[in-house]
Amino acid sequence: MISTLENGAWLINGVELIEDQAGAAEAVAAKSGKAADKASAKQGTIAYGILKDHNTSGNMDQLKIKFDKLTSHDITYVGIIQTARASGLEKFPIPYVLTNCHNSLCAVGGTINEDDHMFGLTAAKKYGGIYVPPHQAVIHQYAREMLATCGGMILGSDSHTRYGALGTMAMGEGGPELVKQLLSQTYDIKMPDVIAIYLTGEPMKGVGPQDVALAIIGKVFNSGYVKNKVMEFVGPGVASLSADFRIGIDVMTTETTCLSSIWQTDEKTKEFFDIHGRSGDYKKLAPADVTYYDGAVVVDLSTIKPMIAMPFHPSIAYEIDYVNANLEQMIAETEERAKVSFGDKIQYSLKDKIQGGKLMVDQGIIAGCAGGGFENICAAADIMKGKYIGSDKFTMSIYPASTPIYMELVKNGVAATLLETGAILKTAFCGPCFGAGDTPANNAFSIRHSTRNFPNREGSKVQSGQISSVALMDARSIAATAANKGVLTPATEFTGELNNYAYTFDDKIYKNRVFDSKGVADPNTEIQFGPNIKDWPKMEALPENLVLQVVSEIHDPVTTTDELIPSGETSSYRSNPLGLAEFTLSRKDPEYVGRAKNIQKAETALVAGEKPCEAVEGLHDVMQVVKSLISFEHRDTKSIGFGSVIFAVKPGDGSAREQAASCQKVLGGWANIANEYATKRYRSNLINWGMLPFIIEKGALPFSNLDYILFPGIRTAVETKADTIKAIAIKGNETKEFTLTLGDLTDRERQIILDGCLINFNRQK
Repeated sequence: MISTLENGAWLINGVELIEDQAGAAEAVAAKSGKAADKASAKQGTIAYGILKDHNTSGNMDQLKIKFDKLTSHDITYVGIIQTARASGLEKFPIPYVLTNCHNSLCAVGGTINEDDHMFGLTAAKKYGGIYVPPHQAVIHQYAREMLATCGGMILGSDSHTRYGALGTMAMGEGGPELVKQLLSQTYDIKMPDVIAIYLTGEPMKGVGPQDVALAIIGKVFNSGYVKNKVMEFVGPGVASLSADFRIGIDVMTTETTCLSSIWQTDEKTKEFFDIHGRSGDYKKLAPADVTYYDGAVVVDLSTIKPMIAMPFHPSIAYEIDYVNANLEQMIAETEERAKVSFGDKIQYSLKDKIQGGKLMVDQGIIAGCAGGGFENICAAADIMKGKYIGSDKFTMSIYPASTPIYMELVKNGVAATLLETGAILKTAFCGPCFGAGDTPANNAFSIRHSTRNFPNREGSKVQSGQISSVALMDARSIAATAANKGVLTPATEFTGELNNYAYTFDDKIYKNRVFDSKGVADPNTEIQFGPNIKDWPKMEALPENLVLQVVSEIHDPVTTTDELIPSGETSSYRSNPLGLAEFTLSRKDPEYVGRAKNIQKAETALVAGEKPCEAVEGLHDVMQVVKSLISFEHRDTKSIGFGSVIFAVKPGDGSAREQAASCQKVLGGWANIANEYATKRYRSNLINWGMLPFIIEKGALPFSNLDYILFPGIRTAVETKADTIKAIAIKGNETKEFTLTLGDLTDRERQIILDGCLINFNRQK
């Protein structure tokens, strides 16, 4: 079904794939009539050409990228603009779209959500941006419809910023990376490896884009085969997929931990641009006649069957038929995974979902940037037509990804077909993807065509004794399950016809409602603030020596950003750094905030010219040990600093949210220690907030929770690009020296850490 090559691969004329092994060079030469020159053939990828066009460094090994456009939503743009304002922002230098698809319900925290929206509207006017009001479109659908261009690059402050199916290399990053672009700085990375996703065949009836995506994720996630690399979709199988189908696969590439994605383009891509009135934004993109890739994932589309990603990760992917044939085993494994995430905090069992040898589902959701596409919803309507979801527990909600899609569903009768089944149609909203809409009942089981199924991602709160579960599926199989009144059912069991619906895009909806400055700023506009919109607190530069207390120790195989800072209702506080920080690690380690704030007292006292040891119980004894190891100035913030550090095996999987790092920072965090970082996004967030992204080799830790760690000469080590960092664990009177590394850091990243955060770095400039 899906395989990965152990070596690199050659692609000849965009059709034939040859693994780079003995005899490959000769085969390439014979088939292409050209010598197999790997260095030049690497430049034949679509990705290389786009990156070269946007690179400003003149060095294709060390890229300095300037993007064409930026996009954010209403739980990220306030912090981004506030950071840029603090750094001297006068005008958006490139188109910047502010969408409102996350906190659009305005249902939590009084006025604060709508206050954020008014901030966004007035900021778009003042700085020359574009403002998309609530319920008009989810962030990524608006970008597909109005922003994507073949050969372009877009940076978004949401992890699912992926428009490769439309020929746009797009990346999702934390807010500080967008701040850099707003200040006309660059996105600095090494030239990434490019992996061919080589498609053959065509999908069988009933198989949708989520099925293909989950099959790929299940194959490559655990091995890290595409981690921080570009996935380039090529091969004869691409032509069998509609633009909507490609988009549905592409948006899920984020869950592989790749850096970005790009697809070859063709007449079906052109048709998408024609439909949306943007024919001029299309151009044909294809790999060179002889192209070399750093690896390849071979996908035979015809062999993929309806898939389900069981709780609690998109990579736990199985064929639905397999799950149905092994229900007790699947449920037992899910319950074991729950123990890893929740321990004994909560009673968790799904055994009651097995009834009469079948798995009974409580809820179906088709939503957002992954599920809310036109073709997905039309296919679901065909499968459900004439059926009824029943009057028992099972519920069904469908969220079209944009109002233009919704309008077309009304015009072509699909909306009526769905409503007749008992399903509910709702407006464009990302809530089901991050826990702010359709939260199921306690111990319920939800199947969703959305992006993620992490623990608590559906909105439940372990700290309140709640838990429910999400499995990811394609809209087609969700519809088949709904038509079967909640019995888990693959869409391949549907024997009716799936119609080919024509789509007409109505651009008047946006023309009449979206504010578009056309790039013209009005500096006289006053930004409208609300009581929840707060400035970032002052942050100190990195001192010469650090004394940090370990305040959380997490040994889960992977820690998601949802576990570092919860999504859902906490999103309403994203514009209030200190208010949001109170929720840090609340679902994973509820004692973290108290511990971090306790040791932060020492730094607060130091900055105020007071005695740190008097502010924190037990610190005096620790500092006696420190004095025996190094010399320092007691009340000099340049000489010594105090704060906290967390250890996690592999933190940062999932969302691009910068708050996963910034919340630790405002609580006095100076560092993370990890065996590895799950994504570049999270590591970049740490760096941009002035936090040290330490890496320690796997094995027994030289410290435990609540121990102290001394980092002597840490500032000098960062300045001099030391290969290893010396650290000393302190437990009582006992000390243990060990070493860490910081991984690759650009000169700019080093300076950001030295200055204490990106805001300070820009103020220094």
